[in-house]
Amino acid sequence: MIKAISYLRKSLVLPLHTHIRTLQTFSKYNAQAASALREERKKPLYQDDEYANMDWDNLGFGLTPADYMYVMKCSKDGEFTKGELNRFDNIQLSPSAGVYSQAIYEGTKAYRKENGKLLLFRPDHNAVRMQLGAERMLMPSPSVDQFVDAVKQTAFANKRWVPPSGKGSLYIRPLLMGSGPILGLGPAPEYTFIVYASPVGNYFKEGIAALNLYVEEEYVRAAPGGAGGVKSITNYAPVLKALSRAKSRGFSDVLYLDSVKKKYLEEASSCNVFVVKGRTISTPATNGTILEGITRKSVMEIASDQGYEVVEKAVHVDEVMDADEVFCTGTAVGVAPVGTITYQDKRVEYETGDESACQKLRSVLVGIQTGLIEDNKGWVTCIN
Repeated sequence: MIKAISYLRKSLVLPLHTHIRTLQTFSKYNAQAASALREERKKPLYQDDEYANMDWDNLGFGLTPADYMYVMKCSKDGEFTKGELNRFDNIQLSPSAGVYSQAIYEGTKAYRKENGKLLLFRPDHNAVRMQLGAERMLMPSPSVDQFVDAVKQTAFANKRWVPPSGKGSLYIRPLLMGSGPILGLGPAPEYTFIVYASPVGNYFKEGIAALNLYVEEEYVRAAPGGAGGVKSITNYAPVLKALSRAKSRGFSDVLYLDSVKKKYLEEASSCNVFVVKGRTISTPATNGTILEGITRKSVMEIASDQGYEVVEKAVHVDEVMDADEVFCTGTAVGVAPVGTITYQDKRVEYETGDESACQKLRSVLVGIQTGLIEDNKGWVTCIN
């Protein structure tokens, strides 16, 4: 302690010119830091590289964060502030953030045309679905214009991460969550809307090969009166155990039955399901326990255009086991053929291949999404 006091006394009696030199040194460093900051701010928000350094021929469905994310906040009054693009990074949350009970998300994609232009597929429908989900979960939500603008900005800022035409897509995930701190059960005092992106290929490891599904009888995905028709985080955690068990047995995914009679088809873990018999295509009706997929809706319209009878109804599991074809639809999975379904001790094989209804519908859908087929329905939005 005595040595420390002695050193302090000596420092206080240093010559004036020594203190001046020290201040000049600090000033120099501050000027350099300010200059570096100004140069950093001059850098363009969007990188000019045509493509990111990726192996575009071997894209899976893993997270490869693109450069930028969009962030917008909302206070208790329900008004969202003006959002902005930030570098993709971690976010700061209170340990008591309301995300534990209030969080919903969407999924959409940006595609690159052969001429390099970027396309979005029906983002306004994602916006409406988020609004419906937010209402169910007692959350404020961005307007359709705010949502679509955020998706456009995110896609354009990350344009170098959009795969070349035919190599994949940029998966864009809008997320709305309760971010304000709260201890009891109730609406959060603040909400955060985030949009981030990642380049992706095929969702299933099988690629475009046919899937092998397992009908789950023990666990259910949703129940009447619940939130099965909402794209909330509460719909995805319950399927993980059944999905993990099925994958350990060599299956691609799980088909869930209704929670009451356990005899009627609902959907798979992350996608809707269609059953083909002759020229009739059936899919479970969205009655509150099934997510109303945007790809599902689009495929139903394309199928009607091609002369199929499209029916929304309660689909008995026996109908599934007697079908000619079965296929799945979703933003992440696209339109995926099912090769086999195992129910109890019975395994059934289904028609697949180029002449299948699934492949014909997929070709039209992908053609519209990527600009290879003229969009006469107003489904596609060009963002540059």
